[in-house]
Amino acid sequence: YLFLYFQVLKAFDYFPPWNGQQQMYKLDIGWPKIPEYFTGQTFCVAVDSLHGLVYVGQRGDNIPKVLVFSEEGYFLYSWNNTVEMPHGMFVLNTATDSSVWITDVGTGKYGHTVKQYSPSGKLMQVLGTPGNAGSSLIPLQFDQPAEIFVEESGDIYVVDGDGGMNNRLLKLSNDFQEIWLTGTNGTGIGQFKIPHSVTVDPFGRVWVADRDNKRIQVFDKVTGEWLGCWSSCFSEDGPYSVRFTANYKYLIVAQLNMNRLAILAAPPVGSIGDCVIVNMVQLADETKPHLLDVDMKSGAVYVAEIGAQQVQKYIPL
Repeated sequence: YLFLYFQVLKAFDYFPPWNGQQQMYKLDIGWPKIPEYFTGQTFCVAVDSLHGLVYVGQRGDNIPKVLVFSEEGYFLYSWNNTVEMPHGMFVLNTATDSSVWITDVGTGKYGHTVKQYSPSGKLMQVLGTPGNAGSSLIPLQFDQPAEIFVEESGDIYVVDGDGGMNNRLLKLSNDFQEIWLTGTNGTGIGQFKIPHSVTVDPFGRVWVADRDNKRIQVFDKVTGEWLGCWSSCFSEDGPYSVRFTANYKYLIVAQLNMNRLAILAAPPVGSIGDCVIVNMVQLADETKPHLLDVDMKSGAVYVAEIGAQQVQKYIPL
């Protein structure tokens, strides 16, 4: 028996975990050049791949709420207007311009909104009713909207429910009218408990990190119809963030309480199937990765860590 036991131990030496794959990412220890610019809790990050810019949203009193870095890690500028408590961020590039979308979960006069800014921080658009939480669609109201994804067409996907009264996924047209709405509070199919992050793939599917239900749910982007769900990968800790790699082969998921990034095989067209973790990036204890974003040009992954109060950059190997 002892012999067998040692043979099993030896086998583990030869077969590292996760299908014997080497690590897929390495930490860029030189990003950013001066980490002291992080002066608050870093909740979110968004990459402008077209212009090589990285936006960071942080919380705290009397500090700039948005920091802008180059992809090389140089601090460029910051802005603070009308952002109370940033939660999620997204950069949209169109043929003519770029804009930065921020979900604000504050409870003051700017909160419960989704806001669009110019790259320099000029407020261009406010969705929701500032300072008023609610569930109305006319006028539009949110309650702690967690994250947003905007397509080039201008269609907008909002997960509304970082702990407020709403647990829903909302699709809006480019003139901010409801196209469809799905989700109520619960554990059933299409229901949510803190829908925390949202992204869209090129195959017409919307992926939602259903955080407190410890699963990812997938919907048809045109109809809002439920397509499937992944839960077996998240028994220990729910998904906090969902983003695709630049080639759409993998889905990168932040798991805050386990301080790790899970890299899942993304199904191409067709059935969602079961989730398969192909690789992992283990972060240091207490870093608490909250939301992340991927540079769709270089493939680099930026992780906003509320425990470590920093954003870290991981480079694909």
